Amino acid sequence: MTEELSPADAYAAFRRRAAEEAMALHPFREMYEFDLDPFQIEACKALESGKGVLVAAPTGSGKTIVGEFAVHLALLQGKKCFYTTPIKALSNQKYADLAKRYGAAKVGLLTGDNSVNADAPVVVMTTEVLRNMLYAKSPALTGLGYVVMDEVHYLSDRFRGAVWEEVIIHLPESVTLVSLSATVSNAEEFGDWLDTVRGDTEVIVSEERPVPLWQHVMAGRRIHDLFEEESDHGGRGSARREVNPDLLRMAREENTRSYNPKDRRRGKMVREADRERERRSRNRIWTPGRPEVIERLDNEGLLPAITFIFSRAGCEAAVQQCLYAGLRLNDDAKRARVREIVEERTASIPTEDLHVLGYYEWLEGLERGIAAHHAGMLPTFKEVVEELFVRGLVKAVFATETLALGINMPARTVILEKLVKWNGEQHADITPGEYTQLTGRAGRRGIDVEGHAVVLWQRAMDPAALAGLAGTRTYPLRSSFKPSYNMAVNLVQMFGRHRSRELLETSFAQFQADRSVVGISKQVQRNEEGLEGYTEGMTCHLGNFEEYAQLRRDLKDRETDLAKQGASQRRAQAAGSLEKLKPGDIIHVPTGKFAGLALVLDPGVPAGRSNGHRGQEYTEGPRPLVLTAERQVKRLAAIDFPVPVEPIERMRIPKSFNARSPQSRRDLASQLRVKAGHIAPERSRRGRAEAADDREIARLRAALRAHPCHGCDEREDHARWAERYHRLKRDTQQLERRIEGRTNTIARTFDRIHALLTELDYLREDEVTAHGRRLARLYGELDLLASECLRAGIWEGLSPAELAACVSALVFEARQSDDAVAPKVPPGAATGALAEMVRIWGRLDALEEEHRINQAEGVGQREPDLGFAWAVYQWASDKSLDEVLREAGMPAGDFVRWCKQVIDVLGQVAAAAPANSGGGTSTVARNARKAVDALLRGVVAYSSVG
Repeated sequence: MTEELSPADAYAAFRRRAAEEAMALHPFREMYEFDLDPFQIEACKALESGKGVLVAAPTGSGKTIVGEFAVHLALLQGKKCFYTTPIKALSNQKYADLAKRYGAAKVGLLTGDNSVNADAPVVVMTTEVLRNMLYAKSPALTGLGYVVMDEVHYLSDRFRGAVWEEVIIHLPESVTLVSLSATVSNAEEFGDWLDTVRGDTEVIVSEERPVPLWQHVMAGRRIHDLFEEESDHGGRGSARREVNPDLLRMAREENTRSYNPKDRRRGKMVREADRERERRSRNRIWTPGRPEVIERLDNEGLLPAITFIFSRAGCEAAVQQCLYAGLRLNDDAKRARVREIVEERTASIPTEDLHVLGYYEWLEGLERGIAAHHAGMLPTFKEVVEELFVRGLVKAVFATETLALGINMPARTVILEKLVKWNGEQHADITPGEYTQLTGRAGRRGIDVEGHAVVLWQRAMDPAALAGLAGTRTYPLRSSFKPSYNMAVNLVQMFGRHRSRELLETSFAQFQADRSVVGISKQVQRNEEGLEGYTEGMTCHLGNFEEYAQLRRDLKDRETDLAKQGASQRRAQAAGSLEKLKPGDIIHVPTGKFAGLALVLDPGVPAGRSNGHRGQEYTEGPRPLVLTAERQVKRLAAIDFPVPVEPIERMRIPKSFNARSPQSRRDLASQLRVKAGHIAPERSRRGRAEAADDREIARLRAALRAHPCHGCDEREDHARWAERYHRLKRDTQQLERRIEGRTNTIARTFDRIHALLTELDYLREDEVTAHGRRLARLYGELDLLASECLRAGIWEGLSPAELAACVSALVFEARQSDDAVAPKVPPGAATGALAEMVRIWGRLDALEEEHRINQAEGVGQREPDLGFAWAVYQWASDKSLDEVLREAGMPAGDFVRWCKQVIDVLGQVAAAAPANSGGGTSTVARNARKAVDALLRGVVAYSSVG
């Protein structure tokens, strides 16, 4: 029975309902078929009250609802809203969603190579597009009320992260910022920074998954729970979870079965028994094959599934393996529907290109409900896979980790084949953040009651380490912000040098550096208090003990230096004596495993030169090959000769001597013993110690004896306190250097960039020169190189195809460097232009080194890569797709992506190219536009939008 409210309570409840219904949030909530979660309501209310918001929530939790509410508010208030995403695929997807909800007339798209309804009140764009608009002071910014930054945790990306900070810093104060992030462990710190640079910002953190996630390990035919007690699988509780003891036992058993070299000495019957036991246990524990995994999950009702394989070739191979295994996940009706959708989406692709793109093999997999998804695929193909997966017509997708970056493609199950991936430099374990991002795709809101993450059993797997990955739900957000040349000229152009420096000091990178300094500063304060105590302990009534302690340290340091010099001289003398040895010299090896009488067979070679012995290179001085009196032939090293060695006798080495023949060695060793066995080794005479004659040591010893504190009865006690003081003082100075290194780091880098640009006449204090204004229009990693090429006029007179080849060197980066093979480049004028580009880069590289601009820190110009020049030249010369891809040896998706990046930079070059001396239009600008037209054909022109 419902309790009746008092008149006052009923009136208060009525007022609350009336207030809620008057809010913009009320009609917005009615647009959705499901109730909003508390964190979504909290964020939307903060947004409606005029605050900025940072929403940090797990993948798939629906944080984009808050971004859509910002769109709703903008339309309601007659303002504009820009919705930014990190990747074009996500922009295309968000554009389609918003256009469906609000109508195509109200929504636009800007992604570098796509422009649809750009003047609409709601525009979806990549973050770089908004950054460029801010620097160009685009009129499109007029009336902007809201900016949504989806996947804002991208600002930790070391290649592109700086763009997010540039946008946040430079957005007009009147713009309300909505930041949507994956769950990060330092959301409050990021929120504090947003509060500093953007004003009042509410931080809303939700660690609760909308669909609970179960963690599993698949070993052999069995799927094991990772945790014994899954009380916290949804992230709601804090109960401690124990690793499944079955998995721990399996790991222990596998470790005990590891190969032991001693097994070789055991009997044959024992080894046979071991092998039989190994075979039996292998029947229970093994890594299941890909078709086997999909089949098992299908039987368990755990499809659709995404299998993450950290290799494009691995994704394609997985699809082929499933096809060869005869796997079919679709019935006839679904097969027909798949074919219908695919033919409709690919109708614009010419038939001759379909063969080149592997269309028919791809279609066969789709009809069976199986597909790959990676960056090497044609964008159209990837979008079809995404659409079919969401419709339930593709049930098994093998994907690289790029799929986890925001694309709306949730599954019931996520499978991880391995917990190791190639990070561009080495194979490294995936981080807790990456694990969370990948497994976050499991569990479809409103469809699945629970999601499942399955890790395949691998040899040497540590279940406890996996549990640590699965149990760590968050990862810290670290700024990767660094000033660039383009950023520098744009900032100086807009704000002048001083104000630009101040703006850079407000970056999240500097904010984090300053915060880290706080802890170090406290340590310095504690150390200084400790130093005061130590000063008291070493106080001597006879005189200044700190001064006396310094004399002792100076004496010790001088003695150590002389000892090192003496050892170094002895090593040099020993190396010199080895260089004088000749074949046939008989020596005494002074130390080491082969000490004693020895005959020199080969004296070795000077440093760095090959001696022809198994192709070895000796970089540490001569390494003589000797025959010992015990009949061993060994190559000795410098370590065996701590003192110089002199021949004590000589003997002839027979031409018939064979070092590999035991008889030959025995005979020659016998002759060696007869020839020199009676000669006693000459004792190494130690020279007079350097310290004995050193004037500085004599002066310091005299000063010590003359010091008043030398006669103190408590001298050694004071000395112990002085030594502690010295160590703590040294540690404190190191901490102070760290503080100095972290303070104003961004501004110091900006100063170096400013100095280099001033030397090249791009800047003159607060003034941006004509060259600088050109650089301000060139965005990209090699912005300064592009500007210098335009300035030098090396692209003048090139044909459109040749210009495209040259520009490709500014954007292309080979996935794996192959320095052994010189890339093929176009003939004629393009060859000279590309060579000149490399020479200009060399000059810039030297200049950067002079100004201490370090590429390793993400600042500066990398060497241009000519690896795509021939392919783009061929395509711009109207060659067929088949011919271009065959010669390039490159997947279609990569080819299209690089072509679009070349098109983007060609557009910048066309806008930035200087006028000819005669006042007419530059041939570079004209040919850059022609090159864009030449490239924008066939597969490069296909687009799912517009």
